[in-house]
Amino acid sequence: MTEALGSTVDLTTTWVGIVSLAIFVIAYYFIATEDKYHINKAKPALFAGTFIFMLIGLYYAMNGLDGSHLHHEIEILIVEIAGIFFFLFVAMTYIEAMIDRNVFSALRYNLVSKGYDYKKLFWITGFLAFFISPIADNLTTALILSTVLITIDKANKEFIVPSAVNIVVAANAGGAWSPFGDITTLMVWVDGKGHFTDFLYLFPASILGWFITAYLLSRFVPNGNPPFSKGEKKVEIAPGGKMIMGLFAFTIASAVLSHQVLHLPAMWGMMFGLAVLKLYVYSMSRHVRYDSEGLACPTVNVFSFISKIENDTLLFFFGILAAVGGLHFLGFLEYFTALYAQYGATTVNIGVGFLSAIVDNVPVMSAVLKSSPDMGVDAHAQWMLVTLTAGVGGSLISFGSAAGVGVMGKLHGIYTFASHMKLAWTVLIGYIVSVSVWYVQFQILGFGA
Repeated sequence: MTEALGSTVDLTTTWVGIVSLAIFVIAYYFIATEDKYHINKAKPALFAGTFIFMLIGLYYAMNGLDGSHLHHEIEILIVEIAGIFFFLFVAMTYIEAMIDRNVFSALRYNLVSKGYDYKKLFWITGFLAFFISPIADNLTTALILSTVLITIDKANKEFIVPSAVNIVVAANAGGAWSPFGDITTLMVWVDGKGHFTDFLYLFPASILGWFITAYLLSRFVPNGNPPFSKGEKKVEIAPGGKMIMGLFAFTIASAVLSHQVLHLPAMWGMMFGLAVLKLYVYSMSRHVRYDSEGLACPTVNVFSFISKIENDTLLFFFGILAAVGGLHFLGFLEYFTALYAQYGATTVNIGVGFLSAIVDNVPVMSAVLKSSPDMGVDAHAQWMLVTLTAGVGGSLISFGSAAGVGVMGKLHGIYTFASHMKLAWTVLIGYIVSVSVWYVQFQILGFGA
């Protein structure tokens, strides 16, 4: 993620501020009630995000204000959105490529054929999400494992929904203790609020919070086994599938390398990985390949993978980040930073977790870093707390984090705002546990402070 939006102006009490806030609230309502009105979440998000800045531009024109400031800020916002947009775009393309090569179907066969029941599969996918996320980032991890879920048993919502919540929580919790695991954690690290090893001290709070939530969610997972016939034909990874898996790992490494060493956006490494994928698929298409039965394999094409990605998820990200960027520009997100002096860093940083669930953790963390509030004498411990709460708190609502939005797109109509909120109390308990562990570890024992 690049630098956050720059300096803001206080337009909160003007007509453009009031109307923009009303538009955001209305859009948020329709996003939250997607199941009721059957309006795809991308539509209200995209409308709000674009219309708010149109209104801001109109306000500037009507009052003869200097439009260069607005132009500069929108350019910064575009770069921020592009970083997430193209990162997600490449990750989705690779996932569709692996689906095409039967990677997930083969994984499903290997898991189900071993006789694992629903509860074991619930724990396996959650465990993988927690420990893959610190390396591959929470969004990519959630997309991969939600794809695994629908290949196991797409029709069983009693298994899919709690498992999807578990994956989102595990991916966000796993990403909180690694600078590579979450955009918000990466932002705190890059801003110099902590060294690389400092974030590792958040591991106890992250894993215990996730484990408690997972335990509570597991009580809703049905007994029994996924549908599987002993006569079911074994699924093998199609030609090129293992190489594409390797290229995906290379692409994630390229993203990390780009940001940390080459001083380029993480998405630049992802796009480089997409270029490598296109070259590899091109080389595959030049040679006829045969399956295990001696039949010629159909020609593969990267554009066929791209055509299958969830465009509504991409547009939702664009819209919601633009909308929140608009509110930030108008001055709304600056209000809560003034609370640090009034209520203390610990109280406000815990509240940041709830706020990040509502308006997305990335812009909330951007606002905190940009305002650089006084965290008090234990500033280091407080920066670790806000890193934890912004990451874990995003799980409280389905679209409060990139991982949640990605899973909503992958499990469209199954994992929704409404289905998540029915189980959100389990996430809240885990959140409280995580904060409690932080308090005991950092404030009482002084371990990691």
